[in-house]
Amino acid sequence: MITVLRPGILASVQDLGRHGHRQLGICPGGALDTLALTLANRLVGNADGAAGLEITLGNCELRFESDTRIALAGDDFSACLDGQRLWPCWSVAVGAGQTLKLGGTNASGRKPGLRTWLAVAGGIDVLPVLGSRSTDLKAGFGGHQGRALRKNDQLSIGPSALDEAQRTCRQFGLRPPGWAAGEGLTEPISLRVMQGPEYEQYLVAARAALWGEEWRITTQSNRMGSRLAGTELKRRRHADMLSSAVIPGTIQVPPSGQPIILMGDAQTTGGYPRIGVVIRADLWKLAQAPLNGRLRLVEVDAVAARDAWDAQQRYLRQVAQGLISANWPVQT
Repeated sequence: MITVLRPGILASVQDLGRHGHRQLGICPGGALDTLALTLANRLVGNADGAAGLEITLGNCELRFESDTRIALAGDDFSACLDGQRLWPCWSVAVGAGQTLKLGGTNASGRKPGLRTWLAVAGGIDVLPVLGSRSTDLKAGFGGHQGRALRKNDQLSIGPSALDEAQRTCRQFGLRPPGWAAGEGLTEPISLRVMQGPEYEQYLVAARAALWGEEWRITTQSNRMGSRLAGTELKRRRHADMLSSAVIPGTIQVPPSGQPIILMGDAQTTGGYPRIGVVIRADLWKLAQAPLNGRLRLVEVDAVAARDAWDAQQRYLRQVAQGLISANWPVQT
């Protein structure tokens, strides 16, 4: 059992998403950074799809009421377990009564923090809805009572695949996904983007601005989408569109000309032009990109997008091989 002593600005139960229901208008949701949650789950012996906690902007405090094992992955919020520093992508044994505290700032100095993901051995044990334990905050179902966590909430933990020796073994960690030097701090965060279906409807100057200028993530961003501020993107002519399918990563442009990059909780269809789509392999970076942070969009084609995805999957296979060689359970 976990007791929420302080939930912070927004903490919710999330897994890898609620897939296969888009025809019903139900978004996939789930952890905005599926890579981080997958890494955290592997570090505690869980299946990749086990439910964990997504914590936004830190300032969270949790007490563990039973012995377990935990791992954080994502941004570094000066996490401490009973005052002992806990680093991202490290697996740590936890005793009953110990308290995990996350601060409100990123201590790594790499970039300002936005989100981190907590996995606990056995996963967060809430009732699955439509095949997922994720919280749909917009629709109000799934997760813990269909809502963000509140003070004094209690979360059950499922049965763990770890034996006693594994649960109590020493701390260990793995290499987290890489950021380029200065990315998100002195340099903008680079996101690789493919042209969208309505790309050619935009003026040449707008297309040049999309790739050539920096964009700022506004404070109006949330789990539904990251709203960007920058040069107004103008179409050749304004015309109504039929609603079309959209997915996480789709870059829509409303009449204001200021792009919106859709995230996990976005709608399943939309009527705004789709000028581009962030490739799947870079969505983890967008999930961690800070408010008021700077972005640069880099044009790529389908071949480069597939290569990037293959590279990410190779990294995950290397993680699995390393854990297996250390006699750690891996349930991909």
